[in-house]
Amino acid sequence: MATIARNNQRSLSWINGAGHRLVLGLFMFIVLAHWAEHLVQAAQIWILHQPRPQARGVLGQFYPWLVSSEILHYGYAIVMLIGLFALRNGFAGRARTWWTVALVIQFWHHIEHLLLLIQAQTHHFLFGATVPTSILQYFYPRVELHLFYNTVVFIPMVVAMYFHLRPKDAERELTACTCARELVRV
Repeated sequence: MATIARNNQRSLSWINGAGHRLVLGLFMFIVLAHWAEHLVQAAQIWILHQPRPQARGVLGQFYPWLVSSEILHYGYAIVMLIGLFALRNGFAGRARTWWTVALVIQFWHHIEHLLLLIQAQTHHFLFGATVPTSILQYFYPRVELHLFYNTVVFIPMVVAMYFHLRPKDAERELTACTCARELVRV
């Protein structure tokens, strides 16, 4: 057990040190790809006026089961939660505060997806629904709700990235990563 703990600590040290720029870039690629899927789905509904069941984003057009796969959606929610948590120590000061805001919101989003997954596996649905339904989905349609969730997680991530790439001197000293390069001062 002690060996596993040491290896995990070394991995997190690398992720938040020398590997921070690489891992953060890969994580942001995944986040943006997922965000793009939601934006395409929204465009299909509100611009192209496709019926909601046919508005499946890009990948869902080729693999329709992806849209209704609660396991896949929960998997993405977990990847987001793990990524936000694992990368958090690479941020300092204002950037860390905003990154933590995204982490807290994603934690709730993850709970909602966990409820959806449990319902899909047990076929016992909340609120007398005929399909898996999250708590806030009781009040808001699923597409709109997930656009909202992705937005309110993404915005603090963007703010965190802005502050992370433009740290104050005191913040720069608190991080071991090389994400923020020295800005040329004129």
